[in-house]
Amino acid sequence: MFVDRRKSERRACHGAAKVQLGVGSLPRDCTITDISDGGVRIIAENLDVPEEFALILPTGRPRLCRRCPDRC
Repeated sequence: MFVDRRKSERRACHGAAKVQLGVGSLPRDCTITDISDGGVRIIAENLDVPEEFALILPTGRPRLCRRCPDRC
């Protein structure tokens, strides 16, 4: 049986955002599928997301993010 070890509740979400892979790179489209106080799950098609990147939400400035090494 799967045990949920998350510290905060994950909420389903379907929204547009942008991911920026490095300084000076152009932001690329992505889709947010769920979000919590501690993280966000995105789908970025045809894009190799590095360990650290910036996520640009429609409501604010870029946020530095770190990719989870496996399914978290």
